[in-house]
Amino acid sequence: MRCLLQELTSLLLLGMALAQRRVTVQEGPLYRTEGSHITIWCKVSGYQGPSEQNFQWSIYLPSAPEREVQIISTMDPSFPYAIYTQRVRSGEIYVERVQGDSALLHIMKLQDRDAGEYECHTPTTDERYFGSYSAKMKLMVIPDSLRVTSLPQTLNKVERDSLELKCEVSKSTAQHSHLSISWYRQKVGEPPVEVISLSRDFVLRAGSTYAQRQATGDVRLDKVGETTSKLTVYNLQPSDQGEFYCEAAEWIQDPDKSWYAMTRKRSEGTTINIQATDKEFSVRLETEKRTYTVGEPVEFRCILEAQNIPERYFSISWAFNSSLIASLGPNAVPVLNSDFAQREALGQLKVAKESDNVFVLKIYRLRLEDSGKYNCRVTEREKTVTGDFIDKESKRPKNTPITVLPLKAGFAVTAISRTPGVTYNESFDLQCIIKPHYPSWVPVSVTWRFQPAGSTEFHDLVTFTRDGGVQWGDRYTGFRTRTAIEKAESSNNVRLSISRASDTEAGKYQCVAELWRKNYNSSWTRLADRTSNLLEIRVLRPVTKLQVSKSKRSITLVENRPIPLNCSVKSQTSPDSHFAVLWYVHKPSDADGKLILKTTHSSAFEYGTYAEEEGLRGRLQFERSSSGGLFSLTVQRAEVSDSGSYYCHVEEWLLSPNHAWYKLAEEVSGRTEVTVKQPDNRLQVSQTQKNLTVLENEWVTLECAVTNRTSPASQLSVEWYVWKSGHPEKEAVARLSRQATLQYGDLATLSDLKGRLHLESPSPGLYLLTLQNMMVQDSGAYDCRVEEWLLNPSNQWYKRAEDLSGLTTVTVKQPDPTLQVDTTISNLTVLEKEPFPLDCSILSRSSQESRFAVTWYNLRMKEGGGQVSRGTEEEEEREALLSVGLDAMFGQEAGRFEGRLRFQRLSSVLYRLTVLQAGAADAGNYSCRVEEWLPDPKGVWYRLAEEESGTVTIHVQDTGSTLQSIICSNDALFYFVFFYPFPIFGILIITILLVRFKSRNSSKNSEGKNGVPLLWIKEPHLNYSPTCLEPPVLSIHPGTID
Repeated sequence: MRCLLQELTSLLLLGMALAQRRVTVQEGPLYRTEGSHITIWCKVSGYQGPSEQNFQWSIYLPSAPEREVQIISTMDPSFPYAIYTQRVRSGEIYVERVQGDSALLHIMKLQDRDAGEYECHTPTTDERYFGSYSAKMKLMVIPDSLRVTSLPQTLNKVERDSLELKCEVSKSTAQHSHLSISWYRQKVGEPPVEVISLSRDFVLRAGSTYAQRQATGDVRLDKVGETTSKLTVYNLQPSDQGEFYCEAAEWIQDPDKSWYAMTRKRSEGTTINIQATDKEFSVRLETEKRTYTVGEPVEFRCILEAQNIPERYFSISWAFNSSLIASLGPNAVPVLNSDFAQREALGQLKVAKESDNVFVLKIYRLRLEDSGKYNCRVTEREKTVTGDFIDKESKRPKNTPITVLPLKAGFAVTAISRTPGVTYNESFDLQCIIKPHYPSWVPVSVTWRFQPAGSTEFHDLVTFTRDGGVQWGDRYTGFRTRTAIEKAESSNNVRLSISRASDTEAGKYQCVAELWRKNYNSSWTRLADRTSNLLEIRVLRPVTKLQVSKSKRSITLVENRPIPLNCSVKSQTSPDSHFAVLWYVHKPSDADGKLILKTTHSSAFEYGTYAEEEGLRGRLQFERSSSGGLFSLTVQRAEVSDSGSYYCHVEEWLLSPNHAWYKLAEEVSGRTEVTVKQPDNRLQVSQTQKNLTVLENEWVTLECAVTNRTSPASQLSVEWYVWKSGHPEKEAVARLSRQATLQYGDLATLSDLKGRLHLESPSPGLYLLTLQNMMVQDSGAYDCRVEEWLLNPSNQWYKRAEDLSGLTTVTVKQPDPTLQVDTTISNLTVLEKEPFPLDCSILSRSSQESRFAVTWYNLRMKEGGGQVSRGTEEEEEREALLSVGLDAMFGQEAGRFEGRLRFQRLSSVLYRLTVLQAGAADAGNYSCRVEEWLPDPKGVWYRLAEEESGTVTIHVQDTGSTLQSIICSNDALFYFVFFYPFPIFGILIITILLVRFKSRNSSKNSEGKNGVPLLWIKEPHLNYSPTCLEPPVLSIHPGTID
């Protein structure tokens, strides 16, 4: 139990520690007049440390609103600035401490320069800064324009006459203000007596002395002009004698709706003398009641009613049970008998003259023996010429008996409350009723005891001591700031009022009363004590009015767009409610919702496990509307994984009277179904079908055109494929990744295609793949596959779509052969031992890059002898004389021609083979076969075409033959000889001689060193350069092989 009490005490102290300091100052602006006296209150609450706080006042003048001018401080005498030092020292400006935590700033005489913004500052006594330490208000100083005037005069009246007096009151204040007018009567040496007044609210009210006469119409106040009022008193009485004057006040309403008299002024007075018409007087004795208790005070008032009392002389005497107690002469000096004189000396009795017509006997503490009859006697006395007094008429009222009862020790104590159940921040009263009702002067001490809810021990809360003091217990100091205790004036009943109830005040209450007696030696004796019943007070939390919108909605959006989530509080318990909002998401795969984000009632953020696991921290944005009832959570850059059912859990928090937050209620909103999808696939690649036919070594450009894409920010990867005839699957040619990295497929890597690829992108979405130096094996159906990649909200790329282009069918052909060889058939007759040429002329070729392989053939009949003639292949024998490859390499010479062949390349299309030393066996048909070779893109030569020339028939004439036989055997020669003139024949002979001469020179040049002939068959002399523009000239020189 002791531990529980310690914990409760710790919680109470913690609540105090968490209290927030708050400084409040009187609300402004205040308007006050020059020369007037002003007070401005300042209070501090929620502080820590000593109960007596210090206050410092400063002003911000309109001429320098940012500059602080220090005025006065309760802790630092050197605090005031020079312009206020003298006024503070003289007491014109001072601070009055009302309580330890509240004070009043006094300025006795306002000056025009006192206008400005006042700041009340409380130096901190807290463990840490928390709350407000200063507050400000504005003071406006305006001119005093109130004017009050009345004609000063002296009027002599006779009793029962009428009196009329006028007073003029005016003002010229710009602010809205009201006036009040009062008339007073004042006698010398006495305080003024109010006659009648017109309040600021235009309510006419007479003073207590003139209330009855105002009710009968004898006293009037009338307004007779814009600024003039008239006092009328009918039936003047001698008591009306004195000085009459009017007083006016100008009132202004402060911001707290209270009215304040800015200034008061009185007029000059009019002296009224009233002559009485008679000398009669009367006496009456008054007291409050007739039954008293021992120790209770009693007061007897002897009231004299007469006219012109101040000018007359009266003496009075007091009697108890017909025995003289005291007497007062015209000089008002009391004379008491011995017994009562002793009590008067102890302060237990008083005899005095209260006014000219009221005399008082007061016994402060009655005794049992004070029961009896009391009376007073008034005697009018007349003063003689010698100054002595003589008694004239004497009067006394009836006896007034009183009974003094002994103090009863037997009593009962009851604790009651009209509100056993209260709500937070409400107030409740506890009454401790003591019966019988002892008078308030009876020394009774009352202690309220408190047992907190959940505890079993009572502790003293507060005690109303026997001498009227209040003593607080040490355990529950928090009660002091919110608890008021008061004792009834007519009894010893004690009421305990507790404001701003909280859990701390819930529990059981009990009051204990003790009856005391004060002895003559000032010691105390406790006569009795009683304990009341238990009174349980329940402090309930407010009934919640929290309502959260239950509406459901669905949202479908594309990723990377924000997800707007709203949580609407439709109603709340209090305007001061704070809310904690917890955001959840529920997914079909989960049993319960997962916490995304929590915003506490103090606006602190706490991320849930879901936000941490899914990396949502950087994508959450929380907002609260200015009205306070709408909360918004935005999930930025939505991902597909963000799809789910979202809802909010709202907690309503209120501030308890102990300045601690507590959760009052909680409610869940309707769900928002969110579907996040990927962007619609809009990728389109051109589907155009193409057929291309190219020659070897030409270039082909394959186009891959993206006509549409899902997002301009997407990245594309392009991959080309080829489908070749006879292959079951496509083969990858090349791939351009989305990072613009070129990667070669297996086909390009394993072949020489890698070095013949060229990729470019001349414009966004257009990709061109060029295949250089096309080869026949490059033929196939080409297409491209485009992949579109998008960046998700987590900055990760994913493939959104892919599309294939149309097929481009590429056919690579070798060049069409256009080789043509001269097929003219001719006859040639040569002499034996003479050479004869065999020309091989190429009339056309397929390409300028073509190379030729040439082979000369000799066609002979299989049977020996006879004339050579055309026949079938079965009848002919084909013998290769010599073959020259495309690389100018010579083949093996035919055996019988060995050493007698000479090869010449006269031009790129003209090849000549000369047979030397023709013999009879050389006669026959000769032809050449030409093979046309071209290099493929790899540089490998292939045979494109072959053609065979026309035959040349060679006739070898024996040297023994006559000229006639030679001519006759050759038709051309025959015609040449017989049809052309002899000069031509001569020229022909000369030409033959020149040719022969040239042949001999060539023969000499073909000899090696030391005259040894070259073995040209084995090592032919080649004058050939494959880089020369002119065709090579190859010569074969005759020689012999040993």
